[in-house]
Amino acid sequence: MRDIEDLLEGMRRTPNILSEFVLAVPENKIDLRRGEGFWTVAEHVSHLAQVQPMLLDRFERFINEDHPEFVPYIPGNGADEPDTPPRMNMNAALDQFAHCRKNQLLLLESAQEITWKKTATHPEYENYSLYILTRHTLMHDYWHMYRMEELWLTKNAYLTKMP
Repeated sequence: MRDIEDLLEGMRRTPNILSEFVLAVPENKIDLRRGEGFWTVAEHVSHLAQVQPMLLDRFERFINEDHPEFVPYIPGNGADEPDTPPRMNMNAALDQFAHCRKNQLLLLESAQEITWKKTATHPEYENYSLYILTRHTLMHDYWHMYRMEELWLTKNAYLTKMP
């Protein structure tokens, strides 16, 4: 856990990196669907914005509960959920992402060392802690940003096919 400050710094930088990326994508590529089962760049941005309140809630639960128990969040898995995230206005999505991230960082920056070591139960993971959730959040951000860049720039023959 010697990299907590590095993880927090990465989380601090993500809203700007995401915003600059979205501004760089040509408008005609934002909603381009590259194939069956592929999300668009706009859907990835929308998803990133839409999951931030859930992540904020998880961070709060680690702060406030002794041993929280979580349920998996799998988009498109519920009976009423669409296969793709509802598309948000890009400015609204970026604002929501940045606002939630700021609140997440306020919580995390004030967390005590013992809180970083708290464990939780999560059926998807063998181990789960505030530290792991923080690292997971950063990796989740960057996985989606990598995927958006791939969807925008990669030629069809090299595009990663998702199951």
